[in-house]
Amino acid sequence: MHFTAEQRLEDGVVERRFTLGDIPGILWTPATTSAPAPLILIGHPPLGLDRMYPRLAGRARYYAAEHGFAAATVELPGSGDRPRWPAAEQARADLRRAVETGVRPVPGEIVDALVLPLVERAVPEWQAALDALLALPGIGGPVGYEGGVISVGIRLAVAEPRIRAAGFFAGSLVPAAMFEEARRVTVPLQVLLQWDDEGNDRQAALDLFDAFGSREKTLHANMGGHTGVPQFELEPGARFFARHLK
Repeated sequence: MHFTAEQRLEDGVVERRFTLGDIPGILWTPATTSAPAPLILIGHPPLGLDRMYPRLAGRARYYAAEHGFAAATVELPGSGDRPRWPAAEQARADLRRAVETGVRPVPGEIVDALVLPLVERAVPEWQAALDALLALPGIGGPVGYEGGVISVGIRLAVAEPRIRAAGFFAGSLVPAAMFEEARRVTVPLQVLLQWDDEGNDRQAALDLFDAFGSREKTLHANMGGHTGVPQFELEPGARFFARHLK
C-alpha cells in the first residue's frame, strides 16, 4: 500500500489517499484513538470514486469523527481511472437499452453479465485491501462492510471471516445465483431499502432480505427514490456497527 496524499479535515479526521498496486483507495481515520480502531469497508456502485466521493466521505467522516471507526473504500474494477473493461461496458450498454425500451424486469442474462464478473473481480481486491489496512498502525478490527454493490457485499460476508457485521444498501440488480449465497450469510445485518426506488424491484429486495441466513437481520425501509436515503439513517448505522465491532 502506497499513500499518495494526506490531509487533516476540519472535523479532525485524517483522510489519506492510497494505491494498492493499480487500485486507488481512500482511508479515513479518527483524529485520536486510545486503542486500535475497528474498520468499516464502504462499498459503492461502479460510478467512480470521484463521482461518489461526497457521499462516501460524508459517511466515513461521520463514523470516524463521531464514533471512532476507521473507514476505507477502493475503486471498483473498470471504474474511475482504472482500465476500461469491455465486457462490463457492453453489459452496461445492454442494461441501458433494456431500461430505455421499458423492459421489466431486466432480463436475467443482462443482470448476470453486469454483476457476476464484477463480484468475481472485486471481492479478491477488497480482501487484498483488507490485508493491507489491518497491517497499518492504529487499525485493528473487527471489520464491517457497508453499502453496495449488494452482491459484492454478499460474497464478502460469505467468503471473508474477518467481516463481523454488514450494512447493505438494497436496490442494485441481484443475479438469481446470489440468492443462494445470501442463504449462507450469517453475520448480523442491517439493510436499507428505498421504498420508491424506481430503478429496482422492491419485491426482489424483500425476497433477498428474506433469503439471508443471519439470525439477526433488520430492515430499514424509507419512502423515496434511489438516492433519497435519509441523513438520519447514519446514526442507526453507527449504533449497529458499534454493537458488533466494539
